[in-house]
Amino acid sequence: MSRPARLDWPALGWQAVFLGVPLALIAAVSVASRGPYGTLEWGLGLDAYRRLLDPLYCSVFARSLALAGLNTILCAVLAYPIAYWIARAPRKKQGLLVLLVLIPFWTNVLVRLYAWMFILGRAGPLNAMLQAAGLAQEPVEVLFTPGAVVLGLVYEHLPFMILPLYATLEKIDWALVDAARDLYATPAQAFWRVTLPLSRPGLAAGSILVFVWTLGDFVTPDILGGSKIVMAGNLIHQQYLVLRDWPFGSALSFGLMAVVGAGLALARRAEAVR
Repeated sequence: MSRPARLDWPALGWQAVFLGVPLALIAAVSVASRGPYGTLEWGLGLDAYRRLLDPLYCSVFARSLALAGLNTILCAVLAYPIAYWIARAPRKKQGLLVLLVLIPFWTNVLVRLYAWMFILGRAGPLNAMLQAAGLAQEPVEVLFTPGAVVLGLVYEHLPFMILPLYATLEKIDWALVDAARDLYATPAQAFWRVTLPLSRPGLAAGSILVFVWTLGDFVTPDILGGSKIVMAGNLIHQQYLVLRDWPFGSALSFGLMAVVGAGLALARRAEAVR
């Protein structure tokens, strides 16, 4: 066996133990049945997968896809100028700017989301500012709304879009942009025809990270949505830890993975065709 093949063994072993074994366990549980008091009755049944076709659960998946898509678009729109600004900053300042992007990770996500609950609450700073500015006579209901959930999702996942974009933009040869300007391209034309195409790998990587992580997020909708906005992650979390219906929770997990895998396959195919 060639040396390059032998070098793959540690990575393949790691994936087999920490990815293959858990997936095999989830697959085995998904075809089992829920017994009394949440116990498992092992067998080969597809009842859990048939329940996935229920319109109620299909609507949850559709809502999750819509919110994940919206969050990805908003993160891309907000992250691109930030990543571009960091990449164009002097080399000595780029490390500090990247550190500022990473600072939110120093605090637990629950602490940050509870801080947003205080900010968006009826007695929070946001309502106080709106009333002081005369924009609202009474406290506005912002918390426990879809808007609050979207705000929390964008806040939580924005760094995962900024960092891949910065890593790509930082490697661009800006002489190409200068050459486009020398050939009478306007700043907008130079951006659309040079900068944006060259930064597409970072944009694609950030979009995949944000989209996939948003689909599995259950903490943000639960805290900022007040359990009113149910996403796929909330549904899986409920089946495992509240209802103790592990077979259906496992089937939901595989359904979510199938949706994500199909989306990634379509995105890869579209990129290959382009």
